[in-house]
Amino acid sequence: MPPLSLTPDELLSTTRSVRKRLNLERPVERRVVEECLTLAQQAPCASNQQNWHFIVVTDEAKRAALADLFRRGREIYMKLPSSIYQRASTSGDRQIANGRVLQSIDYLAEHLHQVPVHVIPCIEGRTESQAVVMQSAKWGSIGPAVWSFMLAARSRGLGTCWTSNHLFFEEEAAQVLGIPYATVMQTALIPVAYTLGTDFKPASRAPLDTMVHWDEW
Repeated sequence: MPPLSLTPDELLSTTRSVRKRLNLERPVERRVVEECLTLAQQAPCASNQQNWHFIVVTDEAKRAALADLFRRGREIYMKLPSSIYQRASTSGDRQIANGRVLQSIDYLAEHLHQVPVHVIPCIEGRTESQAVVMQSAKWGSIGPAVWSFMLAARSRGLGTCWTSNHLFFEEEAAQVLGIPYATVMQTALIPVAYTLGTDFKPASRAPLDTMVHWDEW
């Protein structure tokens, strides 16, 4: 498939978290994933330290193992007060929107093992005991690279989303993938698949003045 004809603004405003519209039947070519990762390498990073690693998981048994950890982690996440499952009890439009998101999350949890590619972004060093400034440097390095990967994927007709439920069992995932847990931190699990259709639209968002603060809170 040739790249989609999207302007930069269209690409930035239509790269959605895709769960229910992932094509579980169509393989994703290694060449296409590598093109996206090559673009991700160009992302800016803190202190110009590209101590990132991306594990691309296509092995069926390993994808199944990761999906199992994801589902186990989701059971924990569902009970957290801050989770969308708990926030879904709010009323009005927000409740409707949360309900749609919950349906898509539940769908992904059920079918994650069928998604043809899982990408695990990792970064050298762990942040559990570090000051916020050091945590910021770590996440500020890997985050832009992952977003660049997701944008590159969208431009090629692929869908992605940032998930993290498997990180409740990060050490078990490290064992599945041979990651040196003591020195390398997993940051997400990105499902990757061609999308069912490519006509994604900008999402509804709150007015800018509800989240932007000039000069003070």
